[in-house]
Amino acid sequence: MIKRIGSLFLLFLAFASNAQESKFNNHEAFAPLFNYQPSTVYRSGSGMPGPAYWQNTADYNIKVALSPNENKLSGSISITYTNNSPDQLSFLWLQMDQNQFNDKSKGGKTTPLSGARHGNTGFEGGYKISNVATTKSRKISKRKTIESSVYLNHIVDDTRMQIRLNEPLATGETCTISMDYEFAIPSYGSDRMGKLEAIDGTIYQFAQWYPRMFVYDDIEGWNVLPYVGAGEFYLDYGDVNYEITVPANHVVVGSGDLINEKEVLSGTEMNRMVKARTSDATVMIRTQEDVAKNLNDNSNETKTWKFLCKQTRDAAWSSSAVFIWDAARINLPSGKTALAQSVYPKESAGNDKWGRSTEYVKASIEFYSNYLMEYTYPAATNVAGIVSGMEYPGIVFCGYKDGGESLWGVTDHEFGHNWFPMIVGSNERKYAWMDEGFNTFINTLSTKAFNKGEYDRPMSVRQYTPYFYDRDPIMQRPDVIQNRNFGLAGYFKPGLGLTMLRENILGEERFDFAIKEYVRRWAFKHPSPFDFFHTIEDAAGEDLGWFWKGWFFEDWKLDQSIEKVDYVDQNPSNGAVITIANKEKLPMPVYLVIKEENGNIMSENLPVEIWQRGGEWQFKVNTTSPITSIQIDPSEKYPDVDRKNNTWSPVKFKFPGSN
Repeated sequence: MIKRIGSLFLLFLAFASNAQESKFNNHEAFAPLFNYQPSTVYRSGSGMPGPAYWQNTADYNIKVALSPNENKLSGSISITYTNNSPDQLSFLWLQMDQNQFNDKSKGGKTTPLSGARHGNTGFEGGYKISNVATTKSRKISKRKTIESSVYLNHIVDDTRMQIRLNEPLATGETCTISMDYEFAIPSYGSDRMGKLEAIDGTIYQFAQWYPRMFVYDDIEGWNVLPYVGAGEFYLDYGDVNYEITVPANHVVVGSGDLINEKEVLSGTEMNRMVKARTSDATVMIRTQEDVAKNLNDNSNETKTWKFLCKQTRDAAWSSSAVFIWDAARINLPSGKTALAQSVYPKESAGNDKWGRSTEYVKASIEFYSNYLMEYTYPAATNVAGIVSGMEYPGIVFCGYKDGGESLWGVTDHEFGHNWFPMIVGSNERKYAWMDEGFNTFINTLSTKAFNKGEYDRPMSVRQYTPYFYDRDPIMQRPDVIQNRNFGLAGYFKPGLGLTMLRENILGEERFDFAIKEYVRRWAFKHPSPFDFFHTIEDAAGEDLGWFWKGWFFEDWKLDQSIEKVDYVDQNPSNGAVITIANKEKLPMPVYLVIKEENGNIMSENLPVEIWQRGGEWQFKVNTTSPITSIQIDPSEKYPDVDRKNNTWSPVKFKFPGSN
């Protein structure tokens, strides 16, 4: 008996020794409480909004005027803000993003000497604010409502403005914040907005152009991270009603619906627009010849363009006298239609440049409307200008030099953002991957579908594998991720993660159902990362804590290996036992292709659960002849750091003296 116990102990030591040779820790990889988030009345443990979920609303009424000679935008804003939270708010926070465009700002001071895409130096911009007021309406009878001031004072700190109230805004109460403002227009606003000096005139692209409410939510209260540059935006939903006064020869395009077409368009343009709304082919609204005629208008007259964007988190617009303008119909799954349109200068014209832009817009919106959820805005507008690629509700800014594959790529990507984060309102300032990574993933599907794969260039996982590891993890704030790593951590690595979920872990049917359910649950709401994780698990029926932990939170590597092959009773016709190992910390399912000498080919799909008890696994295959080769992941779908140990072939014995 003692001898038997000693043998078992030695066997245990042998297994322990083998486990230490690998970096894989099954207890760490499959930790049971990692993804454990109990339900609250606000957010369910299933990943859906809870029965008492709430979010505040902000409606905006804005009137501004563009003054090209003074290089400024000026006007007034009125914000109607409703507190739907269970808390009393004794102060309010507003985003003042224009204050980033200043050397004294946090964004200016954190721009490296070498510069950066989202940096901004050498410009003294920022808001000039006046006439700040905050009022609250009270019903004193069924027929009478009185307004009273609740404004105490305000402070501006970098890109944040705090309005302090002399009495709190209680649950269910609404207040109105009003002010006048102006700012100098930066030529390059951190690749979000700016001015392009085109051949015939200036193209203005306006974003972050009005004070906007910070989000107050059930997770953090006020989300007041400053706008530094790389981190994007987190905003509440509401209606934005805005009026833009510009020189009379300008064309203005913006988020939402142009509600005074008859006042600003010519009769010819109106007729062309009617045709475009029923045409699948691109229709010219304003031609190059029309632009040339209008450029001769040197009058000081102005026009006011009026827009309304409903149930939106933001609004952006663009204005120029040099815009060529074309449009076409978007066909939506419900039978409704929307308008695809593009504006660009003459140097961007031609089918090898922006002449196909509207075709790209239409294809992108139609694909995502079918795959995820129907597009919710009346128009989808692509603007050529100085901004290389930036998204806003119903309108995107792309580089005027783009064309062909590059223009398709940036257009498709930016319009994908109309689902993430415009419809599904995640916190971009903290979680870039929840919009950039999602879009990188869905772009692979739309590009494969567009024009029979005209621009389809599948990503080589093997090529990118060396760059995926030993870098910033995905689950990190954009402003913390190193500039050189941002494309991988924010875009490619989470995008590949979703592709692996769809193609290798869950399968297309289960994944597609789950991501549609995520969009349905969180449309026009504010999901957290765990809301996404739990929804995918809930709808697909799979515990994926090991995947979220290793791929999103950690920087774990993958290294699957074929260790050895043993024939049963040393006879291939009796079958073979194959030993595989997981040598690094990240587990994944295993797919193998096994070839025999007699030409027989077998494949094995092993679930990730084989790694739950350790880093080595044995399984039997029913061979009838010797195995000539085994290969793990022959299509190279996984980012394995060592491809050499993914293959096995028998060692051929050489006799001494043989060649």
